[in-house]
Parts: sequence; C-alpha cells; structure tokens
Amino acid sequence: MESEERVIILITTTLIIVLFVIFIVLLFGFFQKRKNLLLQQQEEAKKRFEREISETQIEIREETLRNISWELHDNIGQLLTLAKIQLQSASAGSLKDVSETITKGLTEVRALSKLINPEAIKNINLKDAIQLEIDRFNRLNFISSSLNILGEEQKIDEKSSIIIFRILQEFFSNTIKHSKASNLEVLLDFKDKELLIEAKDDGIGFSTSENKSTGIGLGNIKNRAKLIGASAVFISEKNKGTILKIVYKL
Repeated sequence: MESEERVIILITTTLIIVLFVIFIVLLFGFFQKRKNLLLQQQEEAKKRFEREISETQIEIREETLRNISWELHDNIGQLLTLAKIQLQSASAGSLKDVSETITKGLTEVRALSKLINPEAIKNINLKDAIQLEIDRFNRLNFISSSLNILGEEQKIDEKSSIIIFRILQEFFSNTIKHSKASNLEVLLDFKDKELLIEAKDDGIGFSTSENKSTGIGLGNIKNRAKLIGASAVFISEKNKGTILKIVYKL
C-alpha cells in the first residue's frame, strides 16, 4: 500500500514538474514573442520617424525655393528695375538714390542667401528660422508679423526643431493664402521643462466644429506634433482669427 502511494506521489510530483516546466517554456516563448514584436514596432516607428524627417526637410526646401522665387520676382526684381530707371535718368544729385537702391538690393540678396544655404535647413535653429520667415513676410508686405521670445532660450533637439518649424510654416502658409489676416504674431515661451509656442492671426478664422482635419492640413499638423511628443491645438472662430498652440517637452 505504501509502495503504491509512493508511486502515485512520484508520478504526481513528476507530472507537476513537467507541467511547470512546460508552463515556464510557454511563458518564456510568449514574452520572447512580445519582446520581438515590441522591438519590431520600435524599429518600424524609428524608420517612420526618419522618413517623416526626410519628407519634412524636402517640404521645407520646396517651400523655401517657392519663397525665393517670389522674392526674386516681387522684391529684388523691382529693386533692380528701379535702379535701372534711376540710372537712366541719373544726375550728380540723384546718384545717392541709386546707391541706396542698390544697397537695399544687396541686403535682400544676402537675406536670400541664408535661405538658399542647405545647411540652414539641415541644421535648423528654430528661433532663427522663424525670424527669417517673419522678416520675409514684413519685407514683402505679405502681412505685418512679429516674433516674441519669453524665458531663457534652451537648446531644442534638431529633428524636433525641423518638425516644429514645418508645422509653423504650414500655419503661416494657410494664414497668408486663406485667412485674409493683417497681422501675424508668434510667441516662443521657454519654461523649465517645456516650450510653449503660439502662432495667431487676426483673419477670418473658421468654425472648428464644421472644419474637419482635412482642407487646411490640421490633421497633418497634429500628427506631426505627436511624432515628437508634442501637442498641437487650434482655437478659432469665424471672423475672430486663428490660434495654434504647441506644447513641446524639453
């Protein structure tokens, strides 16, 4: 009787050990599969992010080239035409005016050279890039623009700067093309752990309840903000302008 009990205990113990080992193996396999899936997802997310950065840099470059084209035609071209007219009717007393026109033209060319430089796009400094856009808007009389900085400026990740600048560039483009605004204001507010960015115009605005993410790229802007762990919120009412608020963790 005792022998049978021992056999039963032995078999039961062996069965429990075998089941336990099988359970551990299955559990290990499950977690290993989850780990591999997570690593794969992380790798895919990294590739998507790098692809988005490349596409964003291309978009910035294309927008920059369009800007240069407009400025060459609308600003520098007019200055050179004016200088030509002044030279044709120049006298000793009017040479000063000719000189001032040519000097202004050279200043505009130097400003354009900053936009043409590919390193300015690759190694973008957010504040300087925004200031170049603001200066261009004012120079071409597109819209009265200003940039204000609050707090102590902190270093921003290069790739995040590219994404943020492209988001603002899209907002600027929508403002100039569609909003019929007279003023554009941009604020960079540096806090201890985050950067608050606010861009606002005094244009015709839109109803956020009626306007979906399509149409003026609101969905695209919000998705790009998520890529860098930021949030983008639009506040707008018809005939009361539009505000874009971005919160980026430093």
